[in-house]
Amino acid sequence: MPVQSFKVNGQNVDVEAPDDLALLWVLRDKLGITGPKYGCGINVCKACTCHVDGKAVTTCSVRVSDVRGRQVTTIEGLANGNTLHPVQQAWMNLDVPQCGFCQPGQIMAAVDLLRRTRTPTDADIDAIENVCRCGTYGRIREAIKAAAAMMG
Repeated sequence: MPVQSFKVNGQNVDVEAPDDLALLWVLRDKLGITGPKYGCGINVCKACTCHVDGKAVTTCSVRVSDVRGRQVTTIEGLANGNTLHPVQQAWMNLDVPQCGFCQPGQIMAAVDLLRRTRTPTDADIDAIENVCRCGTYGRIREAIKAAAAMMG
């Protein structure tokens, strides 16, 4: 079986896995990183959103071989030690989660959005398209705007 080598949350990893195995399953089943969630497996719900080299990707639709030599960041690697990322802090301050299942993907997508623009419009936020079955979209929108203000 091939060995896949890449970084996860700043740590080098070597994992035996078939080239075509979804990154989501490598993270969850082989590395025990459970932040990215399985929701659909077809790049629709985006509950599995993480970053590869700083950009949001849905790990259910990315093959592990596609991240060889690259940096993968999950929700577990977003904080800086005990200091939450501003998006995580805004989520906490505004009590965004209801059931919480989609929140890691929502947060990772929001971080990616704020990397691209520090003054997101409602249309920018709506374009994220991560699914929240509890319907917390209003709180998500406000948290993204609050995080943008924190980030200056």
